[in-house]
Amino acid sequence: MKLLSKDIDKDGTGQVTLVPEEPEDMWHTYNLLQIGDSLRASTIRKVQMESSTGSVGSNRIRTTLTICVETIDFDSQACQLRVKGTNIQENDYVKMGAYHTIELEPNRKFTLAKKQWDSVVLERIDQACDPASKADVAAVVMQEGLANICLVTPSMTMLRAKVETTIPRKRRGNCSQHDKALERFYEQVMQGILRHINFDVVKCVLIASPGFVREQFYDYMFQQAVKMDNKLLLENRSKFVQVHSSSGHKYSLKEVLSDPAVTNRLADTKAAGEVKALEDFYKMLQQEPDRAFYGIKHVEKANEALAIDTLLISDDLFRCSFLDSFKNI
Repeated sequence: MKLLSKDIDKDGTGQVTLVPEEPEDMWHTYNLLQIGDSLRASTIRKVQMESSTGSVGSNRIRTTLTICVETIDFDSQACQLRVKGTNIQENDYVKMGAYHTIELEPNRKFTLAKKQWDSVVLERIDQACDPASKADVAAVVMQEGLANICLVTPSMTMLRAKVETTIPRKRRGNCSQHDKALERFYEQVMQGILRHINFDVVKCVLIASPGFVREQFYDYMFQQAVKMDNKLLLENRSKFVQVHSSSGHKYSLKEVLSDPAVTNRLADTKAAGEVKALEDFYKMLQQEPDRAFYGIKHVEKANEALAIDTLLISDDLFRCSFLDSFKNI
């Protein structure tokens, strides 16, 4: 995320102009936006125009609108953000009060104005604009015929590639079709890793699977790396960690990141902080339930007693209508 300008007064009012540059920046933008904010951005509007002969036609015109945000729709897989609201500034093509939906996308600037900028939102902007705050953990969650290549950031898990292929069953006395299909599958996964993982940033690559799939893929990948003299893979071999998972589906990544061995390996990565905090909470909930509280009312009472050591807040909370009553914690 690139910060172009920031104009916030002492009373908390003001605006910022940002340019999302990567898919994760769209997630940050989604969490910056709240109902009632003012959003200004370039957009396309279908406008009906009358010609000199009296005929009426419609044209798609690019214009800049400022809307009061009413609904926000985020597609996490496609990283697309649609913001609907009413026009609040005079425009040649759109009447005041008319509804319009702005589609925010990477590399297109927008200006966001709020009546009250709180410290959490400002901290998120700082985090998003920090070039060091990038995905430093990658994961390949796989099983025979299925692999999900993901990047894990402090804010979200991004699916960068999904490899699916049919692997024929082994037949008695003839395994050639199975072996050839498996080799093609491993080759596609290896190419996905080379295409989507930046080893200059990533400190650890997890290879997770049930059974022996991870070992077989790992052996294949580095046999090919030696054969093809792929220095990128060979120089980063120490970053690969093999770990068990119950399946090759993306949801299995949660259990992988909770594995104590993996947690220790990820100790110096940015994604590990939130994982450890959540694991500590679950552990306390099991072993010392009287010290672990969740839910608005219980947390408020703990705050009144000055008994909070660590407070975990989900992104969804900042989108809720009762946020104002919770800000004092």
